[in-house]
Amino acid sequence: MNFSENSRIWIYQSNRELAAAEVAKLQSILNDFTIGWTAHNNQLKAKAEVRYNRFIVLVVDESQAGASGCSIDKSVNLMKALEPEFNINLFDRFNIAYRTETSIKSVGRDEFEALIKKGEVTADTMVFNNLVQTLADLDTKWEVPFRDSWHKQVFGGLVMA
Repeated sequence: MNFSENSRIWIYQSNRELAAAEVAKLQSILNDFTIGWTAHNNQLKAKAEVRYNRFIVLVVDESQAGASGCSIDKSVNLMKALEPEFNINLFDRFNIAYRTETSIKSVGRDEFEALIKKGEVTADTMVFNNLVQTLADLDTKWEVPFRDSWHKQVFGGLVMA
């Protein structure tokens, strides 16, 4: 199924990396959800995927039918139900993900600030902008250097160029 690059997306970030078996189970749940996902009794052209064993990406191509408040509520309720099932937190907006040389890590706001002060996070560190809203932005603006991200507005005064 092809999706428009203008398709709407939502990204939910887990506070920890999921094991392969958890990802397989989660992907099955997400597939079942997107197959039956509707807005005002109209089937949504939707898909979901787990990226890097940490991020859940929901996609809706609104050229067929638009996501409504109720349909978005259904997806949020699913995410809330997944949290205790997988022992994860998907709604902590200051759970910040970044790339090291060998892996993807996520830390809380205070720890991220401490990493900046120690020089372990720099202007060149790749961070994840989970605020992107379209499939095109997912490909081009999701994983960006700290200097080009929203993180700079919050923590920019701490980073050396």
